Amino acid sequence: MLDISLSFNQAVQGITEFLEVAIHTILYVRQIYPPDLFVRRKKYDMPVFQSRHPALNEYISGAVKAIAAELALGNIQKVVVVIKDKDQVALERFIFSVQNMIEVEAYNRDVSVQEAMSSATLSRYFRAFLVKLSMIESQLGALESQDEASFAIVSELHDDKDAPVGPQDEVNQDLPPWVPADKQYTTAGTPDDAQLHFLRAVETGIINLSFAVQESDEKHKRLKKPHNRINSDQKGKESEKPV
Repeated sequence: MLDISLSFNQAVQGITEFLEVAIHTILYVRQIYPPDLFVRRKKYDMPVFQSRHPALNEYISGAVKAIAAELALGNIQKVVVVIKDKDQVALERFIFSVQNMIEVEAYNRDVSVQEAMSSATLSRYFRAFLVKLSMIESQLGALESQDEASFAIVSELHDDKDAPVGPQDEVNQDLPPWVPADKQYTTAGTPDDAQLHFLRAVETGIINLSFAVQESDEKHKRLKKPHNRINSDQKGKESEKPV
């Protein structure tokens, strides 16, 4: 069967669907919530884990929908999933960088883009992303139990784009409101001594995506303290509300 090239709208949809799966996976592999809060699903022909907590799922879904709206406009530069401690200090940043390669008029956004990647090929790339993510603990180590970690989802826009703050417009009124992000959660607020690990990248021919994880200097300072001990059995609680 001949693979058909992606359209612009398919690229946006494919990337945002992947982001939602990846966010759930990050929360699972970094044990932000107990393992029994997640159920096993199948996506991209591989097992994945999805939260079964309604409020958490609603928060993630709403954030991804808001990201999709800005991605379609070419406004998004990075999506960052920040892991933070009980004092709201950033420990890790999972960074999804996007680059819109072409401009497509609204009336052509459902038309296949010549020489773009096919949907089947993109799914294979996303599977490779998730395989890499599922093994990330061997690279990052476990978070310490006393950190009582939580998370936030941050969208970084291009410098020439105005950040939407407050309720969405009439067209997107079902999306959650935007609020300004704490600078320490953004890549711009990252100290120079933070460690960056590049994981994967994919060039779709429409919107390119790369994935990296950054460990904060604060996390490494704590790991160097001799009295610290790692216990991966106790992380967030099901009763915690997503931030």
